[in-house]
Amino acid sequence: MSYIFQIVETERQPVLSVKTTTSVGNLPNLVGTVYGSIVNYIVESGHEPLGPAFIAYYNMDMENLIVEIGFPVAIEIEGKGDIMLSYIPAGKKATGFHKGAYNEICPLYENLTIWINQKGYEPTGVVYEYYYNSPQEIPESELLTKVEFMLK
Repeated sequence: MSYIFQIVETERQPVLSVKTTTSVGNLPNLVGTVYGSIVNYIVESGHEPLGPAFIAYYNMDMENLIVEIGFPVAIEIEGKGDIMLSYIPAGKKATGFHKGAYNEICPLYENLTIWINQKGYEPTGVVYEYYYNSPQEIPESELLTKVEFMLK
């Protein structure tokens, strides 16, 4: 499969999110519940999510995965309970898109990592995945995911 990668520079983006530690096996169960609670809170606040749902991965320990699950918002909205106001940091990011099942995304990560090194950049270790559609709504083969590596 061929990929198109690019370096982008973005501004700081406010988000409403939940940061937690989980195993990779439990992630699918956790994600649906967290997304639902965040969307409900955003709507109750009189707003709508600004962009696609995301998960930020702060490490790659599959048994103790530190993740931030959330949605971008247009303005800063105060958090409530586990839901917190946070920010996707400004800065340079290396991005690529994956079309297909989530469990087939590894080659994108491998190729993007190689490309980043070839371009002379260094990742910070934080990776964002943005989900443009849902497996509850479309076939897995049509899922579209953007992967974004934060760069130093």
